[in-house]
Amino acid sequence: MSKDVAVLGVGMHPWGKWGQSFVGYGVKAAQDALRDAGLRWRDIQFVAGGDTIRNGYPGFVAGATFAQALGWSGAKVSSSYGACATGAQAIGVARAHILAGLCDVALVVGADAAPKGFFAPTGGKRPDDPDWLRFHIQGITNPTYFGLYARRRMAVHGATQRDFAAVKVKNAKHGLHNPNARYRKEVSVEEVLGSALVADPLHLLDICATSDGGAALVLSSMDFAHKHTTDPVKIAAVSTVTPIYPNTIIEMPNLSTDSKAGVDLPELGFKESIAHDAYEEAGLGPEDMNLAEVYDLSTALELDWYEQIGICPPGDAEKLLRDGETTFGGRIPVNPSGGLASFGEAVPAQAIAQVCELTWQLRGQAEGRQVEGAKAGVTVNQGLFGHGSSVICTV
Repeated sequence: MSKDVAVLGVGMHPWGKWGQSFVGYGVKAAQDALRDAGLRWRDIQFVAGGDTIRNGYPGFVAGATFAQALGWSGAKVSSSYGACATGAQAIGVARAHILAGLCDVALVVGADAAPKGFFAPTGGKRPDDPDWLRFHIQGITNPTYFGLYARRRMAVHGATQRDFAAVKVKNAKHGLHNPNARYRKEVSVEEVLGSALVADPLHLLDICATSDGGAALVLSSMDFAHKHTTDPVKIAAVSTVTPIYPNTIIEMPNLSTDSKAGVDLPELGFKESIAHDAYEEAGLGPEDMNLAEVYDLSTALELDWYEQIGICPPGDAEKLLRDGETTFGGRIPVNPSGGLASFGEAVPAQAIAQVCELTWQLRGQAEGRQVEGAKAGVTVNQGLFGHGSSVICTV
């Protein structure tokens, strides 16, 4: 049985700091996706919402929250939360319903109204909550975590701060012509290195901001899609894998990682397994991808992802970047949207936004940032606490 589902419509609310409710951002993205699909809200049979935990009760039941805001219609709903992998989980739930024959057409939507500055825990004392522990016991904000990974890359592969800065320069240039991007301004390596040092060795411009924003998809069965369009973009795989013991990556608050003294390491590390699982499901490999949307929470993390999605061997990411292979005209443009460097984080929307970008690219609609001849693309990110996220789209 084919595992393909069609992407009939995509929509986004521009990223920024708008001072409004996440619900409004999601509704706008959903309405745009419906319009793009040529469908009415009443045509939607299932709504998969991505939760945001910083907005009280409505944030925890995002499926019903968006369904109510769009107008009660009797649609079935689900709500998913997987930190930065939330959107991929919502996509996976909608896809599963379609492939199981439980619905023909579904809406996937995620949106966030992020706090000013870095993310902080919600209130109360919760010593069994790993997010609470890493803030209150360890004092580890996200930039600290990014800095640890950057230091590791410098020690293991010889990366430099100029390499990290070059990632920001590339992504800022990519985001110039993206109307949904928050930051649309080129920067130089010197400007990145001249910005404030936040988490040594990372500077302010190496680290993504927190943002408001929303993204939505209309997904359908292939039979339903062929009644509305002749050549839809297809989702060929969705990966939401968890680690295999022992998991030795840097994670918060588990800085003392699983011991490998008595158990052999798995064949693939956690981050490497995320895209690998998607490739296996799609019957494709990294060599078949024409573009990638990866999770550049920091510039250093983007370099790690090059290796973890298999577009170069370990230690070659810096060379791939320097040779221009990850920008337009190169072998595989990475983050042609501009990435989080140009958008910032709107957690429940991010993995959905990555699929929006793939869809525009594969349709040939990414004006000003088009990857020529794109036929297949991969997304990847990682939600803290064991959440994988990768989606492969094809035409």
